[in-house]
Amino acid sequence: MKSQILVLMITLVIGLTLSACSPTASMPSATATIPLVTQEPVSFSLSEPGPYFAGKRAYIFGDESRNNRRIQLTIWYPALKKKDDEGRLIAFNAEPDLSGAPYPLILTEPDSASYIFKSHLVSHGFVMAVVNPPGSFSKWDFQTTDWPLDFLFALDQIASNPPSGLEGVIDATHTGVTGYSFGGQISLALSGARIDPVYYLSYCEQMPTMQPPIELWYIKIACDLAKKWDAFTTYVADEITTSDDGLWQPMTDERILAVMPGGTDGAWLFGERGLATVNRPVLLIQATEDSPYQPTEAAFIFEHIGTPNKAMISFIGENHMMVMKKEIRSRINHFAVAFFGYYLQGHKEYTDYFSEEFVSQFDDLYWGVYPNE
Repeated sequence: MKSQILVLMITLVIGLTLSACSPTASMPSATATIPLVTQEPVSFSLSEPGPYFAGKRAYIFGDESRNNRRIQLTIWYPALKKKDDEGRLIAFNAEPDLSGAPYPLILTEPDSASYIFKSHLVSHGFVMAVVNPPGSFSKWDFQTTDWPLDFLFALDQIASNPPSGLEGVIDATHTGVTGYSFGGQISLALSGARIDPVYYLSYCEQMPTMQPPIELWYIKIACDLAKKWDAFTTYVADEITTSDDGLWQPMTDERILAVMPGGTDGAWLFGERGLATVNRPVLLIQATEDSPYQPTEAAFIFEHIGTPNKAMISFIGENHMMVMKKEIRSRINHFAVAFFGYYLQGHKEYTDYFSEEFVSQFDDLYWGVYPNE
């Protein structure tokens, strides 16, 4: 993992989901079963805005089970396109568009919402809930569990008590999770992966002597938590840490039906056994120059994720900062609409747009782990 990761994380933090589906639904086969609509040149058609206008509302919730931890939530939703007395479009607290309601829910974090997705998923008939957890990223610390639990708390709030003004708008039984960088790691955790403390602590002991060498700054980011593991275990509490197999309990929810992590790491946190417990469709978005792309991170995660319904799209020659490019963001939006549209909205035709056949048409994309030779 190159130093660009830290730069992106710091930059983003500072400046910065209608038919029933199940977590065991099949990932589209490598060869699409519905013929592609051939075009010259081939286009990312789902990168174009959909028919819905986006409105937004802001909320703050307190999680009483965790010392009233305050979670800020911004919800973007299909809204009626109206103007105020001065002719300006009304977005904030806009009247919901109920024509296609209820809409599947996508959970993400602020950086991915602001810099990648914006209103794109909403325009295609999703509700996007932007979960803004307290604190900022500088290293793997107690937020390793705090942030996934924040997402689950937000999901519970939305499902059990629909936010004021959005009654009947959100279908929380069809939820997806996505995010990039630290948002990718949150997404991966919510896919059903389980922390393997023995693996993690052993890995951190070995990191300083691994070959090829791992940069010291990354060792500190990844393994600072190992130095205070007893305190962390006490903080997390028995509800998560107690098990019969040595793995921590999964931080996920049966309403989460599909997960799309981007630019994620964390292989060292879950290990082979922890990743093997992932049990719902996963689409990984990774850059081949986002070291360590292979074999220690992206390739390891993809290989060991337990669900058979998994895919990885590799962006050849790109690094962690690829999301700063408009074309890359456009492609990620295309794949997000296709993936979540397939699993959450029941658009079976969308299998064409995130299949091996589709991806193989582009010289700068690769289906699976890029050989990097």
